[in-house]
Amino acid sequence: MTESGTTPTVFISYASQDVGAAQKICDALRAAHIEVWLDQTELRGGDAWDAGIRSQIKSCALFIPVISQTTSGRDEGYFRLEWKLAIDRSHLMAPDRAFIVPVVIDATRESEARVPERFTDIQWTRLPGGAATPEFVARIALLITGDSQPGAERAPAHYYSVSASGARRPLPRAALAAGAVLVVVVAVVWIARALHGTSAQINSSVVATTPASGPTLITSTTVPDKSIAVLPFVDMSEKKDQEYFSDGLSEELIDRLTHATDLMVISRTSSFFFKGKQATIGDIAKTLGVRHVLEGSVRKSGSKLRITAQLIRASDGSHLWSQTYDRDLADIFKVQDEIAGTVANALEVALRSGTTGRSEASQEAYSLLLKGNYFSKRGTEADDAKALQLYTEATRLDPNYALAWAKVAAWTNKDTSKGLATALYALQRSLRIDPKLAYAHYVLGWTHLYFESDWPAAKTELEHAIDLDPDDPRPRVELAWLIEGMFGNLDRKILYQRQSVLADPLSAGTLDHMANSLFIAGRYGEAIDSYRKLLELSPGYPGAFASIGVALMYLHRPREALAEIARETDEASQLWGLAIVNWEIGKRAESDSAVSRLEGKYGSSSTVYAITEAHAYRGEIDAAFKSLDRTYQLNRFYMSGIMVYRELRNLHGDPRFEAMIAKMKLDDWKRKVFATGA
Repeated sequence: MTESGTTPTVFISYASQDVGAAQKICDALRAAHIEVWLDQTELRGGDAWDAGIRSQIKSCALFIPVISQTTSGRDEGYFRLEWKLAIDRSHLMAPDRAFIVPVVIDATRESEARVPERFTDIQWTRLPGGAATPEFVARIALLITGDSQPGAERAPAHYYSVSASGARRPLPRAALAAGAVLVVVVAVVWIARALHGTSAQINSSVVATTPASGPTLITSTTVPDKSIAVLPFVDMSEKKDQEYFSDGLSEELIDRLTHATDLMVISRTSSFFFKGKQATIGDIAKTLGVRHVLEGSVRKSGSKLRITAQLIRASDGSHLWSQTYDRDLADIFKVQDEIAGTVANALEVALRSGTTGRSEASQEAYSLLLKGNYFSKRGTEADDAKALQLYTEATRLDPNYALAWAKVAAWTNKDTSKGLATALYALQRSLRIDPKLAYAHYVLGWTHLYFESDWPAAKTELEHAIDLDPDDPRPRVELAWLIEGMFGNLDRKILYQRQSVLADPLSAGTLDHMANSLFIAGRYGEAIDSYRKLLELSPGYPGAFASIGVALMYLHRPREALAEIARETDEASQLWGLAIVNWEIGKRAESDSAVSRLEGKYGSSSTVYAITEAHAYRGEIDAAFKSLDRTYQLNRFYMSGIMVYRELRNLHGDPRFEAMIAKMKLDDWKRKVFATGA
């Protein structure tokens, strides 16, 4: 029963042998002040008791069926009647209404679980032994308030490539150059309450765009007092040829301030959105949701530097501090630390030591690395190649520059065995020079994850990166994908991505990555909202309209789905969407045409994975496996989520699929993860 006797918010249904795990879930939810029905009556039966159960299921907000080896082994049980009652009620609900939230407490696989078919259409959450994570509690709170969509009617997995940060992005590789801005900061007050038990101050500004003025404020809640945006320093050099250096200085300051306790620092992409634009400090602060702004300028002539910096309170434009530094280039790192330290003192926060790996660099090598960073942010394949060239040159000038070696590894194309070997060699050199360089451990972690399928090694490196630099969210996102997301539970990864959106409210890539995770997790409404916000500021963003279309199809809105896919500007993404949606609604000829065009134009490229999904979804098993093998040969990092990608469900149970799972060592890894809770 509920603690207070009020109408329950959550009904937990379980087999009697699983009472211990069910009680743990119940306790975690009640600790977050969520009402729970957990019947512990030993002798179940009687008309009154039966009527009570039916009434609770009829009135509860969420129904959590606990799935286990026990439930799979039992032919009969009252829990099966509870499951049926919940499914019957769900038929009366809108398709995007959150109600059933299946939880698996052991290593039971979807293919072997004896559950109603309806359960297999819903995103499963895995809580080994019933140990409810803070992220699970937070999501339940969000579902109760209506701020999140269910895992029900889950969208099929999209086709994604993996960026240097390890996040999935829409196809094709040529379309990876993304717009530099987006539209949203997601409010996560419920998450903060669930994690910390308080109404922590969280910036939840939401911005939209107008063609003339760029982002404009729509709403704003509490802005943290200790919050700052570092604007790109202005290049004041005589020839105006030091932009890479002034940008680099700003990025270094952002990185240093990120290591300050209790200070919210806006990430680089969002701060740099205003570069070259006419906007007041007040407008910038409102859009980014900060109290303070740091701006400045750099004049560089030979080895001489003049750096001016000023910290401004956005509310009234007053200068809290300003300083001019006339230094030699050799002192650049000291100046950066001095500026960051002064800002931290002014805002009454403490700086932790970072692990940037910069201190051992020669002036010339450091300059090349800054130029490489400058080109790496521009987004084209030509600029990526230029960045790699500059990073490589930095290692030649200074063979002991650990960070440059790590950058070489990050930007080396690993699609071939030669490229992968080059990257691993560069990482070996980097870590031999500086074993505590967090960025190198992070790059090595996602290299193991996406290019070698070496899951234990990936876990070790990502955990090491987190230990060395707890302020970098990237390894946390990848570790969450590795431990849970690859097998269907993306809640933790999405939580970290929401936090990244808060810190980077004008980054197209940040919102794109979160939208893609929501899409894979089947949280349709959230994914569609995120894609639409992305498209408001970056019209034509590759893959977004196609993803919206497929999501709408699974929400039983096929006419709208086709209309959205028709707006897709990326051809491969559009064909992927047309192949799936047209097949689903019975337009077989149109679906055949889309698949034929995909194979004819993209069959020899990395986009072959989209072809795999199309064939598998259409039930063309032999063609799907042929394409899957081709994908494995071309680039296996597309396949790290094949156990949860919905288009591939028709392949499950086929010996060839099991062979591929074994080849990728995924089954052993899954068993280890959920057997030990690692």
